[in-house]
Amino acid sequence: MMASVLMKRRLTIVLLAAGLLLAALVGFNLFKGYMMREAMASNAAPAQTVTAQPVIYTQWQPELGAVGSLRAVRGVDVTTEIAGLVRTVRFKSGDDAKSGQLLVELNADSDVAQMHSLEAAAQLAGTVLNRDKLQYDAQAISKAQLDADEADLKNKRAQVAAQAAIVAKKQLTAPFAGRLGITTVNPGQYLNAGDKVVTLQALDPVYVDFRMPQLQLAQVAVGQTVSLTCDAYPGATFTGKVNAIDPRVDPATRNFQVEASVPNPHHRLMPGMFARVSVAVGAQQRYLTLPQTAISYNPYGTTVFLALRPEQAQAAHQAPSAASKRTGDRKPGSPPALQARQVFVTLGATRGDQVAVLEGLSEGDLVVTSGQLKLTNGVPLVINNQLLPTNEPNPTPQEH
Repeated sequence: MMASVLMKRRLTIVLLAAGLLLAALVGFNLFKGYMMREAMASNAAPAQTVTAQPVIYTQWQPELGAVGSLRAVRGVDVTTEIAGLVRTVRFKSGDDAKSGQLLVELNADSDVAQMHSLEAAAQLAGTVLNRDKLQYDAQAISKAQLDADEADLKNKRAQVAAQAAIVAKKQLTAPFAGRLGITTVNPGQYLNAGDKVVTLQALDPVYVDFRMPQLQLAQVAVGQTVSLTCDAYPGATFTGKVNAIDPRVDPATRNFQVEASVPNPHHRLMPGMFARVSVAVGAQQRYLTLPQTAISYNPYGTTVFLALRPEQAQAAHQAPSAASKRTGDRKPGSPPALQARQVFVTLGATRGDQVAVLEGLSEGDLVVTSGQLKLTNGVPLVINNQLLPTNEPNPTPQEH
């Protein structure tokens, strides 16, 4: 009887000891798990500060870009056709000249005297012809003599015309209306045949010549609208029309040349200037657009980072965040309410700072536009848009 009681007490003590040991093991494991979670929480990636903006639809005019050079519709270097000494200069550098306006007179005294001598000889030949006509009517001379007199008169008159042309060439006139350039010709200076006197450029309108790859030949047509910008006038845009397309493609570069006419009533554009040209092709399109700084180009594809709320991240198969409030409303010490998620996108054309997104995003998606190089999936985000990247369709150089 006593042995049975002792056995029960010992069994009870063993069971109590086993229960206490099991409880200690369970408590230790729970404590270890808690400590590991705390350690992992303390070692979580810190929140990264980025800029972000929503994707929006933009009306986009499809354009083809090129660089070109301005050229006058009519431009020429006025030169002398014959040699001579400059007698007078009848213009100033930079003047606007009218068509036919006298610019320079060369000394033509000897040429005028020679012309007068030839005129006198022609007049005498005419007198001889009239006298011989009377004699021929009286049958005093032959018909051959009369024919010789007529030929001599024509020859003399031709010599007078040739000399008059030489005299006229001693007066240089503007072949068309335009603006004169800077001249260094002075009275008393001797000019040889072909020497430049001054440049003359018609400035309204002007042509812009540019080349485009043959791949774009089917998209360009006469009459399309052309917009051009020049570094000389930041922010100014000049509009014109495609005037002609060269029928030959350069076999060396596989490019074709396009000529556009641009009105220039204020003479702001000058021949020889560099211009950036955009040719409007087709009707306006509606695209989702982003700043090009938001795009990450990788060997495996083109990606962007979205800034997602916890519920969005969970729906996108991301680990749910412990925070459920917006970044601006969260309590001190709580994790940010936004986190990064990388997605693949399909891009379209670019225009200035913008790029069109064809697939991968929806309107209103919040996309990281700068700072994405330090991001991975699930990294907490803090949005600070005090300094946003440029997002202009027609950017201008910024110099400080």
